[in-house]
Amino acid sequence: MQNNYNSYYKSINYIPEPKWKVGEHKIEKIESTSTDFPEKLRNIPNRPQQLYCAGDISLLKERSIAMVGSRRHTAYGKNVALMIGRSLAERGITVTSGLALGIDAYSHEGALEAGGKVIGVLGGGIEVMGPQRNRSLMMKGLDAGGLVVSEYEPTFPAQTHTFPARNRIISGLSETIIVVEAGMNSGSLITANHAAQQGRTVYAVPGPINSQFSIGCNLLIRDGAPPLVLVDDLIRDLGLGSPAGRKKSIKAKLAGDELMIYETLARLGGATVDEIVRETGKSASLINAVATVMEIKGITETYAGRIYISN
Repeated sequence: MQNNYNSYYKSINYIPEPKWKVGEHKIEKIESTSTDFPEKLRNIPNRPQQLYCAGDISLLKERSIAMVGSRRHTAYGKNVALMIGRSLAERGITVTSGLALGIDAYSHEGALEAGGKVIGVLGGGIEVMGPQRNRSLMMKGLDAGGLVVSEYEPTFPAQTHTFPARNRIISGLSETIIVVEAGMNSGSLITANHAAQQGRTVYAVPGPINSQFSIGCNLLIRDGAPPLVLVDDLIRDLGLGSPAGRKKSIKAKLAGDELMIYETLARLGGATVDEIVRETGKSASLINAVATVMEIKGITETYAGRIYISN
């Protein structure tokens, strides 16, 4: 029977599409002429002619912010990516990245921790995506209702030139791009360049001027990119408010020294370690230790020596 079908398909010059899947998720092909093709990509330079998608394709038409950065990163970069990913997800914004190790991965982890949605844009086929750690994060995002996108057939292996090419899709799908940490020759700078050509806003997270991990971001700022100094600035520029009940629910989970510091920050609207010491009578070493844990959890943020409650 199969031979009869093959003979029939050959006689009419028709070859059926393979039934691609990744895990339990069907992979579908969206041509650039389809109504499902995202408008955000229609007018970008060198637009993709098709997208292969697994997951919720409705996310292609939702608001999304891209976060990119180096595979090699510092603890500072990791915490910033987690924090911003959480903050965006809590406000219903989809977080997009290239699903690389490092900053890309942490931005998705932060968004998923907050129950948000993510889009991963690949430089190769979805079925053969690797390595395993990246693939595990991709599947976690899909299982949480996210989306994975590639312009390449699902079995097409990623190559050196396909990763820079996919960056135009990352920026094209996003209204804003945030570069967290980038070296001098980081691929994140290629994404930022695509974003500028596409009319997207590029934010750069500043870092130490003697850090190899921040030189790319600092150069973007020198050349006119707005520095992302306070997450509040990003939230304001995007027209987003605080998620309903977030601070109330966080406070309900705190106790002991964390609750004491939280209430002090809420009362003062932000404070230095010395100010918290004076207000609470606790030692500076204790305040520093507890505040560090709270920042890692995404409860607080530290800028210019002052500690604030995360929005």
